Amino acid sequence: MGTNLMFGQRRESRTFLRKIAELNWAMVIITVIIASIGFAMLYSVAGGTFEPWASRQMIRFAMALVVMIAIALTDVRVWSALAYPIYAAAFMLLVAVDFVGITGMGGQRWIDLGFMRLQPSELMKVALVLALAKYFHGLNMRQSRSVTRLAVPLLLIGLPAAFIVRQPDLGTMMLLIMGGIAVLFLAGARIWLFVVGFLGTVAAIPIGWRFMKDYQKDRILTFINPESDPLGAGYQIIQSKIALGSGGVFGKGYLQGTQSHLNFLPEMKTDFIFTVLAEEFGLVGGLFLLFLYMALLTYGALVSFGSRSVFGRLLAMGLVVAIFLYVFINIAMVMGLVPVVGVPLPLVSYGGSAMLTIMVAYGLILSVALHRDVSMPRKDPFG
Repeated sequence: MGTNLMFGQRRESRTFLRKIAELNWAMVIITVIIASIGFAMLYSVAGGTFEPWASRQMIRFAMALVVMIAIALTDVRVWSALAYPIYAAAFMLLVAVDFVGITGMGGQRWIDLGFMRLQPSELMKVALVLALAKYFHGLNMRQSRSVTRLAVPLLLIGLPAAFIVRQPDLGTMMLLIMGGIAVLFLAGARIWLFVVGFLGTVAAIPIGWRFMKDYQKDRILTFINPESDPLGAGYQIIQSKIALGSGGVFGKGYLQGTQSHLNFLPEMKTDFIFTVLAEEFGLVGGLFLLFLYMALLTYGALVSFGSRSVFGRLLAMGLVVAIFLYVFINIAMVMGLVPVVGVPLPLVSYGGSAMLTIMVAYGLILSVALHRDVSMPRKDPFG
């Protein structure tokens, strides 16, 4: 018996070492490079010092990197089994924000954990994709296209969205809903449902406008015509465009950005950090960062295509869409192509919750890659 136990431990050790060897370290290195670009930009916006932002972000990333690798090495079947409990935990944290949440930046969105401020709405984006992937894994294509089967996933999307809009955080709510709808589309829901949903959303805009806060209305009006209030609501986007244009092709040089270092550009360390990068490193620097993001997203899509299980395919592609939305909306926002909605740039913007969310998401994608040949039985969630 002792010999069998010893051989069992050796097999487990070999399996663990094999997983370590098969982990796509190139993708891990790319995440490190992207995060390092963020550290450099935070060092710059602080005036050439690691304090107070770059040093904290480096510590957060080191911890999140360990979490990402641990998630990647864990069998994807474990994440399937934990999908609903993780969603429930994230939802409970979201509800707790209403009672013990910390107010800041115009909303009540964070929970103080002592060592960090956690934004549950960020984690909910990953939890939602997990829960939806688990749900549709148990259905065949005919069932996935059934209208009656969509009641549960629509509830999974709608409940957290309702709490997030109360905080209020329209940017995060928008990302959550779009990510959830993307999973429904990937799972095979009928196209006409999306058309009806889009038309219904357009028809509801006049009603929703009445319930929006004044600053939210200002953001939309500013997006339409930023020059109407250049020193007020339009100030952010006008200064962002000036910084983007002044960077030219190769930029002004590291630590030489005038818009950022003369404090013309607001929210430099968070929402508008891509503008700082583009001013200092120009079009070339911006395109290099976009290339790194594209590498991560392309790898995630290939992982989805290669997964044997429906759960793995939906999980990987759903998270790819979620990360893409982060990147697209942030960059479009600072270029004035969409209204300013407070969406961070993944791994680059300052903030612990968004970084943890992205690292957890990519850890799950790497887990699907490592366990792409794992067979997972499909069980109807309604028995």
